[in-house]
Amino acid sequence: MDTAGFLQKAGRDFRTFDSADAAVAHITALYDHAASLIRHAFSTRDTTGLADAVYPYLAFAPQAPLPPDGPRPPFDVVLEPGFYGTTLTRPALFADYWREQIAGLLHHYQAPVMVGRSRQPIPLSYVMEEAVTSLTESDLTWIQSHFALPDLHVTDDSIANCDYIPRPGVPRPLALFTAARTDYSLARLHHYTGTAPRHFQRFILLTNYQRYVDAFREYGHAQVDGGTEYNAFVEPGEIIHTRDTPHMATHAGQSLPQMPAYHLCRPDGDGITLINIGVGPANAKTITDHLAVLRPHCWLMVGHCAGLRRSQKLGDYVLAHGYLRDDHVLDDDLPPWVPVPPIAEVQVALQDVTARVTGLHDAEVKTRLRTGTVMTTDNRNWELRLNALFTRINTSRAIAVDMESATIAANGFRFRVPYGTLLCVSDKPLHGELKLRGMANAFYRERVRQHLVVGIETMQQLRAQGVDRLHSRKLRGFDEPAFR
Repeated sequence: MDTAGFLQKAGRDFRTFDSADAAVAHITALYDHAASLIRHAFSTRDTTGLADAVYPYLAFAPQAPLPPDGPRPPFDVVLEPGFYGTTLTRPALFADYWREQIAGLLHHYQAPVMVGRSRQPIPLSYVMEEAVTSLTESDLTWIQSHFALPDLHVTDDSIANCDYIPRPGVPRPLALFTAARTDYSLARLHHYTGTAPRHFQRFILLTNYQRYVDAFREYGHAQVDGGTEYNAFVEPGEIIHTRDTPHMATHAGQSLPQMPAYHLCRPDGDGITLINIGVGPANAKTITDHLAVLRPHCWLMVGHCAGLRRSQKLGDYVLAHGYLRDDHVLDDDLPPWVPVPPIAEVQVALQDVTARVTGLHDAEVKTRLRTGTVMTTDNRNWELRLNALFTRINTSRAIAVDMESATIAANGFRFRVPYGTLLCVSDKPLHGELKLRGMANAFYRERVRQHLVVGIETMQQLRAQGVDRLHSRKLRGFDEPAFR
């Protein structure tokens, strides 16, 4: 293998490291230097020093595979000897993640990593987003002539989708996402959620109903004020509530972003983020496309659904163990014929926590918690097409219909993020119990907080059990990048 030739194609100024800490420190220094060059050039209009304003590059070139009879971890594995690499960005967010991944490679292969400058310029807007919001037409012309701007030709999901085909003489990917793809999503996350990426926690709850947000705010403030493991609660608009600096904002009279995010933060980042994604699979795909670059430990859907079985009652829970995908938003990235399996660790945790929170045990649980297939549709008024859909619903043995769950699970499968779904029955249209204004206020008041607590405590249980149990091989492809 011509390592020198690969390095020449990948970038320049490479240094070798056998310490994860030292490698991450050098990556950070390279990125910070590049970002400072861009900021200086923008403020002074002197663009002569932008040659080094490029993403850092991490390379790895093992000479031998792992021993076939030795332990094989769920990640930190490369398929065969060769040259692997990836561009990297935003060390302030990802330094701990990189350190963990690099340490695994160094440990398993006893081979160094190499860090240098890539040949991919950092787009101005990813470094100075706040500085490019009030540009004149002449400013924009000057920027386009002197700075790199986002290039969608190098920003895609081919690696994650398992349709990236390595070419001879080209480095194979070391991570699911390139720096450009990561920066693209980080910028979109801030736009859609109203909070900076640094606040996002690695356990994520997704909901389609505002009442869950209200309950989460109340719960989060109480946790922070009570001096628990959580040290801050962050709301859209960078409103930060801590024990020492309480902030009781209510957002009254102010507009919220499209998918507002709320963060119950732990110092180690393993807290809980709740996002009200609104209604529909398009929103579900959009937000999970962007959340995936943060490499969360798990995301769960906790929301409302239409119950399809006569025995179900309003307020009953639905635990999805299969999905009927009628959402159409992911068909090109993950064809509908691909099965989306349940994640055993998540399923068991959801069932255990539901039993504990509701106080039901053994056979009683089955009366309030139904396990089965959830159909996700992109038709808000699917009830009006029941005659056309009835055979599909009946054949699939679906027990509930919603508009987000299968999309979220499918994107979790696609991006190797453990996923789960626990829904609450809000109506039963097949049996005449339509969702009408005011008919279910008592149910909502009773169930929303309990449902939210189940989601929160499920995350806490998964964290206590150890996140390594979640990141198993079941979501990995044949030719998988080494980074989790």
